[in-house]
Amino acid sequence: MRPLSLLLALGLLLGAHAARADERTLAALPPPAGMAVATFAGGCFWCMEPPFDKLPGVVSTTSGYTGGTKVGATYREVSAGNTGHTEAVRIVYDPAKVSYGNLVAVFWRNVDPVDAGGQFCDRGDEYRTGIFVHDAEQRRVAEESKRQLAESNRLGKPIVTHIVDAGPFYVAEEYHQDYYVKNPTKYQFYRWNCGRDARLQELWGKEGS
Repeated sequence: MRPLSLLLALGLLLGAHAARADERTLAALPPPAGMAVATFAGGCFWCMEPPFDKLPGVVSTTSGYTGGTKVGATYREVSAGNTGHTEAVRIVYDPAKVSYGNLVAVFWRNVDPVDAGGQFCDRGDEYRTGIFVHDAEQRRVAEESKRQLAESNRLGKPIVTHIVDAGPFYVAEEYHQDYYVKNPTKYQFYRWNCGRDARLQELWGKEGS
């Protein structure tokens, strides 16, 4: 669960949307022809959209919920920790312009892969890190990348990020989409208050987010 100070701050940020928090969410549609999909969980999904949006070859990023069993889960249900889902980002990309390996590399440098209890100030399984692979080649690339990172001992601790088969992805409520674009000041306050950038700098140096 989030610390009290952050809960209060987020209450102010999201209070206007409380009435919509119980709307059912819908499963993501298949990507357009010729495009591919990558799915990553790295804590707050607001923070996982920006690093991928700026990559050439990425067509879209979508915040949502995956990894659990609850059909049409809502933000309120997921954040309560009772659905098995985690906050995640779904990336539609052009494999002719950006490789899956590049996406995985960006993922690592925007998360704390040695934290098994959540991410930064967001605690609980719903904020766990994860790579959700869509085919055998994605699994091969992700497993090899994880192996190399672990063997480098760069982070000094075991890599706890799980690599699992992708399941249904439920698109989060509209107010979560592109939050960093719609609410830049509130977004930056959240990142700072959560300690995300400080921890990424500690882990990855200049390579962090």
